Amino acid sequence: MIIHLDLDCYFVSAERTRSPYLKGKPVVVCKGTDRAIFSIKDHKSVMTERTGGFNSLFQHERQWKEFEPSFWKDEFIDEHGRVSGIVIAKSYECKPYSITTGTPLSDALKMCPDLLVVQGDHLFYQLLSGKLREFLQTKIPVLEQYSIDEFWGDLSGWVEDEDVHSFITALQAEILEKFDLPMSIGASAAKWIAKLATDFNKPYGITIVPKEEIINFVSPMKIDVFPGIGKALSKRLGSYKIKTLGEVLDSAHMLLSWGRVGQDLIRRINGTDREEVNAHHDRKSIGISRNFTATMDRNEIKRRVIILSRHLSHTILKLAVSPTTYSFTLKYNGGASSSLSTTIDRAFSETLMRTIAVETITKIDNLPQYGIHSLSMSASNFTSLGKTKTFSLFDREKDEKSRALSEQVTKLRDKYGVDILRCAIEKG
Repeated sequence: MIIHLDLDCYFVSAERTRSPYLKGKPVVVCKGTDRAIFSIKDHKSVMTERTGGFNSLFQHERQWKEFEPSFWKDEFIDEHGRVSGIVIAKSYECKPYSITTGTPLSDALKMCPDLLVVQGDHLFYQLLSGKLREFLQTKIPVLEQYSIDEFWGDLSGWVEDEDVHSFITALQAEILEKFDLPMSIGASAAKWIAKLATDFNKPYGITIVPKEEIINFVSPMKIDVFPGIGKALSKRLGSYKIKTLGEVLDSAHMLLSWGRVGQDLIRRINGTDREEVNAHHDRKSIGISRNFTATMDRNEIKRRVIILSRHLSHTILKLAVSPTTYSFTLKYNGGASSSLSTTIDRAFSETLMRTIAVETITKIDNLPQYGIHSLSMSASNFTSLGKTKTFSLFDREKDEKSRALSEQVTKLRDKYGVDILRCAIEKG
């Protein structure tokens, strides 16, 4: 049987492990401007292990102090008294106030006057998640980390089906005792049904769906609760008046004609997908993004692009991969955005990354009359080192020298910190 483990309100729960005062109270964890990364001062940074496909590997350390209700004001209130910040996690006690992920902090404070606010500490969350993963690996023979707060485990040949309930009950209690983290667990014969079972009974729930009960379990559920049915697919199903998972299965003949998307969906919903728990994943992409107070100063934007490209380059070099696709997005105040992806099959180096980043962001900045408040860049479509297809002999020689230099710089940054070597423009 496959189990799915999901930490309840993970960021809030993590904060509660070191600040018990937060327990039982309405709490939000908020994201603000990353002041460290764009500072001209050096800051200690940490390269963490991967915690799923959606989390950065690179974080800055920040000093932690015991929670005080007023601490958040220094981070989220500017000199003009304006409140910034976005809710990225909320406790179950926030539910009566209709606070959701993505709610502006200024609105959340009006919705719940007694709200407690914590500045997000992603390095702490990733390190704690890593410790939990190490513990789970001693309990579950095949473990897959899906995200920073979600895991799958395959108990086949390890725990008999009739013993699964007692096994996960004991595991849930041990996690709470050892880590002070509440976790919900679902189990079934199929991977995605196990995840659906977890979502069905939160917080701190246990749900087991035997193979013969899968159809009855999923049939009454709304289509948007099933993992993998996003907005586009939900809209397409809705155009056929399909509102429940049971109606999806009743329309299997139609969905099977949709090709692989429809076929995979039917198999996942009826529990016949046979997808395995995969303990090892090849990374598909790596990226970095930052939001900040909007600025019209394009020289400052260029400085920040170079800083982000340095951090992303360091991560790519540490992973020992060579990307061929580079993607960039900038966002303007007022809601507009501009994006572009480009494919360049050359040996990777920090110099190449910096050049591509500056040139591309300059190219896509087509609204100079607006301030920019967000920058994102990512690299993907990795090839093996030494297998790039640079056709220019001059470029190949230059790239190989730049790559060798970047590898030496990486060693220095490993020893002294990622800020030890910077471009002159980064100092402002």
